[in-house]
Amino acid sequence: KRGTQPSANPTKDVQKAMDEKRFEEAIQLRGRSFENNWNIYKLLAHQKPAQEKSPFSLAILNVGAPAAGMNAAVRSAVRISICQGHTIYAVSDGFEGLAKGQIREVGWHDVAGWLGRGGSMLGTKRTLPKTCMEKIVENVRKFNIQGLLVIGGFEAYEGVLQLVEARGQYEELCIIMCVIPATISNNVPGTDFSLGSDTAVNAAMESCDRIKQSASGTKRRVFIVETMGGYCGYLSTVTGIAVGADAAYVYEDPFTIHDLKANVEHLTDKMKTDIQRGLVLRNEKCHEHYTTEFLYNLYSSEGKGIFDCRINVLGHLQQGGAPTPFDRNYGTKLGVKAVLWMSEKLEEVYCKGRVFANSDDSACVIGLRKKVVAFSPVTELKKVTDFEHRLPQEQWWLNLRLMLKMLANYQISLTEYISGKMEHVTRRTLSIEKGF
Repeated sequence: KRGTQPSANPTKDVQKAMDEKRFEEAIQLRGRSFENNWNIYKLLAHQKPAQEKSPFSLAILNVGAPAAGMNAAVRSAVRISICQGHTIYAVSDGFEGLAKGQIREVGWHDVAGWLGRGGSMLGTKRTLPKTCMEKIVENVRKFNIQGLLVIGGFEAYEGVLQLVEARGQYEELCIIMCVIPATISNNVPGTDFSLGSDTAVNAAMESCDRIKQSASGTKRRVFIVETMGGYCGYLSTVTGIAVGADAAYVYEDPFTIHDLKANVEHLTDKMKTDIQRGLVLRNEKCHEHYTTEFLYNLYSSEGKGIFDCRINVLGHLQQGGAPTPFDRNYGTKLGVKAVLWMSEKLEEVYCKGRVFANSDDSACVIGLRKKVVAFSPVTELKKVTDFEHRLPQEQWWLNLRLMLKMLANYQISLTEYISGKMEHVTRRTLSIEKGF
């Protein structure tokens, strides 16, 4: 068979296969990720009636604050469920809607055009299930819901955890549950990226670019920009790198008055050069006492006669409008992967006409961890979560903060920044094992 031997020039092999009309082989040569995207596109683009009706009913709901990409995930989850033959219900207004019975069956065309819509078309609330547990159980029983797909932020994760912990009391909650993390804060454990955070970084970046541009005619000005994200400093850090900020203050990286003093001195020196604009980002809950107002007063006082200062609070601008291409594709893929996983689990626990699932791995958070789409049980994630500050205990992006300082021209030694050993890049390390 041709094409089985790895070629020295795979790029040309793709074109050769295309010219010779060997399309299946061309798709395989493009790699697993491309093949996966192609299969998902074929599944979702045109309605195909299910081979047979499945006995399972799934419900989808949005929880927490709206995030871009939520609708893309709902659309793909609904359509893949229909392809699998499941009955699919859409729940309005999160767990509160589930308690009040705001549940309706949805079809293929009900989610048409949802892919590029921002916010949440289903409606979303922050209510947690413990406030209305009995009514939720009653509706789960009434609609015979055997799978629950919850798309949302930290409340979605916390809510599913509460439902799992209530299984001992209510047998109806022994069903398959999955959380798709969707929040601009990127503070849900079990994933490196939550849905909506890419759109939020883009929105914050565009705002900061415009703010910097406003000072192009003004000499010596420093902007203090406050970003959202609760206690999670992901937005501040990544936006800071994207816009070339001089500093980004976050809760996870504690700072003192000495750090603030060093930053002011650094900006004072910078103003003596050709670059006469400064930008400082501050996460909304980075410090109890060093508020945005405090920073403004400090920078204004210390920079008197050298530079002046302005405050900008970005607020809900960061939720972005339409989702970015990354969030659209990410939402679509997570919706598909989540429903396929739920279908597999339902088949495993289906016995004598009913579903009974009470193992830890029957309620998971789906997420992208390093290069792989992984499912992490909520009961295990509980051990690595700081519930008081609504944060995972370990966050990968903290390693990026030294780069932010280096790019802002602080004297940082490279040995601090590059930890560990260099690794040779091979074709294997580059390939995405699960074909995300």
